[in-house]
Amino acid sequence: MTSPMVDVRLRGVTKTYNGHAVLDAIDFEVEHGQFVVIFGRSGTGKSTLLNLIGCLDDATRGEIQILGTAIGQLNEAQRAGLRARKLGFVFQFFNLIPTLTARENIELPLAINRVPKSALRARSGDLLRELGLCHCANRLPDELSGGEQQRVAIARAIAHEPAIVLADEPTGNLDLDTGRTVLELLDQLCRSRGTTLIMATHSDEVVGRADRVITINNASLAEAPR
Repeated sequence: MTSPMVDVRLRGVTKTYNGHAVLDAIDFEVEHGQFVVIFGRSGTGKSTLLNLIGCLDDATRGEIQILGTAIGQLNEAQRAGLRARKLGFVFQFFNLIPTLTARENIELPLAINRVPKSALRARSGDLLRELGLCHCANRLPDELSGGEQQRVAIARAIAHEPAIVLADEPTGNLDLDTGRTVLELLDQLCRSRGTTLIMATHSDEVVGRADRVITINNASLAEAPR
């Protein structure tokens, strides 16, 4: 029987700030295509864990492998290249570029990866249709509702077909009904593409959809029974 591919592997990872361990000697693996929720209260280290996986921060100790690559051995240019090609990010506050239209925000990771303009435009058009955003294509972020902005952010996160999407409280700035819609959309989009989805949240709404739920407390991780 073939072993499943592991997209994320952390071994003995500790992260400290001002001598305080936010994460303490944790071991953690995520298999390809899984939807994993990191669940816990605000301030418990969920965002710190995502930042380590996303090559946005360095561990104090331990080893992190992303898609088989030990990121501690990469220089900053190599880490930036890994982020640009293989990772997608969705944030609580959308983080759209305010001077770019919805279409241009979606096309940004494609442009960074030097996708030809014709393919870039075709891909953004497909995503605008898939996410019900055609009417928003030429609007700036401040002309969109919160739900529309988050759908644009999701389209941007998956436009370059990353292996892993990291979502940090993606429904935290939305009302309950809009949050449910966005969550369902993100789940469906990643599952249909076989994309690994790792989501940090303190919302119970997310837990029922995930393949695995990892709780974080007192700088340690524990897997919740399913």
